[in-house]
Amino acid sequence: MRGGESLAEALESYLADWSRRTGVTVETWALPAEDVPAPIGEGVLTAMREALANAERHSGASVVSVAVTVSSGGLRMTVSDHGRGFAPGRSGRGIARMRAAFAEIGGTLTVRSVEGEGTTVSGVVPRRE
Repeated sequence: MRGGESLAEALESYLADWSRRTGVTVETWALPAEDVPAPIGEGVLTAMREALANAERHSGASVVSVAVTVSSGGLRMTVSDHGRGFAPGRSGRGIARMRAAFAEIGGTLTVRSVEGEGTTVSGVVPRRE
């Protein structure tokens, strides 16, 4: 995130640039109304970039849906496509990088994929007291 830029602003900018560059439509379901600490924002952006890179490289999807929300329980990120999907249990470097980015900020990340139906990446960072 660039100086003073909120997570929502950074995501809007990145998603617009990515969509223009790839020709893949991004449906933005939600972006955070409140800001988050910079390390959490950076971790979310790292995972988002990797999820979109994987969608671009492997899914063949024409639309990717994105939601990032912040609530009393913490932050939740979802990136979903209706592309090729992949076999259960298959994991590559991109998924490992996304999981590492979320682990570094105290969160967890799951990837669910069904061959021929698409992939959903979900990350959660619980709010710290």
